[in-house]
Amino acid sequence: MSAISDKIRKEFGESDKKRDAANVIPADVERFTNLQYARDDSCQKLDVYRPKGINGSLPVIISVHGGAWVYGDKELYQFYCMSLARHGFAVVNFTYRLAPEHKYPDCVEDLNSVAAWILENKTEYGFDCSHIFAVGDSAGAHILGVYTNIITNHEYAGKYSFKVPDGFYLTAVGLHCGKYSFDDACTSEQDRDIMRDVLPSGGTAEELELINVINHITPDFAPALIMTANCDFLKDQAPLLQQKFMKCNIPHELHVYGDKNTQVYHVFHLNMQSELAHSFNKLQCDYFKRFL
Repeated sequence: MSAISDKIRKEFGESDKKRDAANVIPADVERFTNLQYARDDSCQKLDVYRPKGINGSLPVIISVHGGAWVYGDKELYQFYCMSLARHGFAVVNFTYRLAPEHKYPDCVEDLNSVAAWILENKTEYGFDCSHIFAVGDSAGAHILGVYTNIITNHEYAGKYSFKVPDGFYLTAVGLHCGKYSFDDACTSEQDRDIMRDVLPSGGTAEELELINVINHITPDFAPALIMTANCDFLKDQAPLLQQKFMKCNIPHELHVYGDKNTQVYHVFHLNMQSELAHSFNKLQCDYFKRFL
């Protein structure tokens, strides 16, 4: 493991532990935890959250966690995901295989396995599979962007060994504080250091082109709500994504938080002690509800 990946695991872990210290499990959410969705029982597990007292099928939100492809799990996203469930969704919160122990595209393949699991278990957990949404932030937004391309771009899908489950599609997506371009002008030395841990050949030009979300978007990409913030270190990525969406006539919204008097940081929406986070997460859910 590189020094930067080790640093991310340590520093992000300390920060996230502090962020969630005061959170409690809400009484109005039903939880199904540690359900295995693929063969590796050490990490390929998910939780399902539903609002209590609501019977029948609910629209689904899949959450793809961030963490620079090398850090994170579903436990760090449980409070955020339960906040989404309280808006009337069945939320699937999963852990995927991390680099450098597991190389790309294992993380994307895990999202595909979750998609298959949702279709297979729709009756037991009350999933409305005609309305499946997904959200991702930071590296999770990248993974979600790649997977949405796989679903909607047949030529691009052919570059991967796994197949999207028959009948699975995403109604709309939320892409937050994400990394979408790996063109030279958008790729820092730190990015390249991380990619040496993430990519099988360490970040060749061909690999960086493969994972470049923007370059593989077609007009069939799902409608999207894009979010960033004025102090998000990836804030320059969102306008690039919006430009491609505009070129392809993809329905979308871009929301940028913060102003000259207010500093708003990367993935602020995960902090359940923040009213701004709750406000944005409601906005995201309201956006999805337009498609019901």
